[in-house]
Amino acid sequence: MAAAPGALGAWQAGRARLVAACCARLGPGSRLPDSLMGRQVGPAMWARGWAPAAGGAAPRRGYSSEVKTEDELRVRYLEEENRGIVVLGINRAYAKNSFSKNLIKMLSKAVDALKSDKKVRTIIVRSEVPGIFCAGADLKERVKMNSSEVGPFVSKIRAVINEIANLPVPTIAAIDGLALGGGLELALACDIRVAASSAKMGLVETKLAIIPGGGGTQRLPRAIGMSLAKELIFSARVLDGQEAKAVGLVSHVLEQNQEGDAAYRKALDLAREFLPQLTLLT
Repeated sequence: MAAAPGALGAWQAGRARLVAACCARLGPGSRLPDSLMGRQVGPAMWARGWAPAAGGAAPRRGYSSEVKTEDELRVRYLEEENRGIVVLGINRAYAKNSFSKNLIKMLSKAVDALKSDKKVRTIIVRSEVPGIFCAGADLKERVKMNSSEVGPFVSKIRAVINEIANLPVPTIAAIDGLALGGGLELALACDIRVAASSAKMGLVETKLAIIPGGGGTQRLPRAIGMSLAKELIFSARVLDGQEAKAVGLVSHVLEQNQEGDAAYRKALDLAREFLPQLTLLT
């Protein structure tokens, strides 16, 4: 949700309070994503590429120094024994995978194509950026918007998340890193959530004196119950993977591996397990 027109100063002050509070919750040495705390831009931006991993179990990461806008979302149709599995990989490394106008447009276009593709059996939503799933809305981009742009932008985020929730095939969120605000709402729109133990997730909007605007107030209670959902939203509490598993927010939690893709690997295993049954149903 956006700040009311004329309240930009209060909104920015709220953002500063959010940074301080959430850094305290994440522990010593932790930092929030750049979309929430104003990144110092380094000499190069990095993005992930893909190379086949040994045995074909999961892709291996490669990096380049530039990110093109058309690469902010990578749609991969897996082959061979994984045929029918599609991976949506968010790749805005320089902005911690936060939702920009361009990324939302690309997500909407991809989902629109997938929902009518009869060859698709399961969809995995993941990050291609180490240590991050999605940081929610791109606050740096939003602060540059005028008041007439903010409302439609938030509405579009909500619409895309709803489109993902309404896909006609199983969806799995692979949470290998930070999922805050709209990032967690994106994961909640998926049928199944898998997380690394090191992942951090929460609906932290109340630290800005606003409420989650992407369906989190409805989907979180469905996942973990009304009372606990209210507690987490009112407190803006951030949970790690183990805590999320304990309250039923995620189905599986795994120790993170050296590649940083433990949740994705588990999601891929689940998708493979679904394939024979889903093929029979079509």
